[in-house]
Amino acid sequence: MAPDPAPQAALNPQAAPTPQAEAADAAIESVSVLNEDSRRRMFAFIRRARRAVTRDEAAASVGISRKLAAFHLDKLVDAGLLRARYGTPGAVRKVGRQPKVYEPTDAQITVNIPDRRHELLADLLLDAVLTADADESAAQAAVRSAERRGRRTGEAAREETRPGRLGPERGLTACERMLEGYGYEPVRETPTRLRLRNCPFHPLAAKAPDLVCGMNQAFLSGFLDGLQVSGIDAVLAPEPGECCVRLGPGDPDAEGAGRPARED
Repeated sequence: MAPDPAPQAALNPQAAPTPQAEAADAAIESVSVLNEDSRRRMFAFIRRARRAVTRDEAAASVGISRKLAAFHLDKLVDAGLLRARYGTPGAVRKVGRQPKVYEPTDAQITVNIPDRRHELLADLLLDAVLTADADESAAQAAVRSAERRGRRTGEAAREETRPGRLGPERGLTACERMLEGYGYEPVRETPTRLRLRNCPFHPLAAKAPDLVCGMNQAFLSGFLDGLQVSGIDAVLAPEPGECCVRLGPGDPDAEGAGRPARED
């Protein structure tokens, strides 16, 4: 008996933000918070202090009132750049309420427009170095590592959404959320073809196209396999200013070509 059709929400790339998209939104929000001059200078002062800083100290560092400093500090806390607690820097306070103090979090802000995923590429290369077999080259190990990561990502997406049997059209729809989250900027050219308008690994891909594009293709092929999408391949089809990979039928002249259909 064929499985029930998957809920539209499970296949809708806009149904819920991916962790990558949420992280990008948080980074943009943090940068916007730092756009105010006094706020940015207080944040820099607290980071350099290497200890918890009181409101009075933060206010004095930029020459504003304690009340205004409190407003800006709370904005930094809300953005996840600072954390607040009650304590007395450098001494033990025996009576009265301890003052509110601020210290930096471990948050790291990275904003790239267009989106870049150099940390993913570095992680895949590190994994390749650590797991390379004696009989494979560095490039072979890198492609293997990328394919394995893609497959695991696809398996995790399938486990989360439980989409049932995925033919070409529904399969590409199921892929779009991940592709958006990783910054590929997918565009549906036809019901069974996706063009990826952005290369998340640029400009490194331009320096070593054979290696990076090969890893990219392997990652996306592994994702299709892990998600169990039939009739669609990750095909090398480089275009200037775009990703080197296109998702579509293995035979570009046949909509129904590609990997054999699966049965769930």
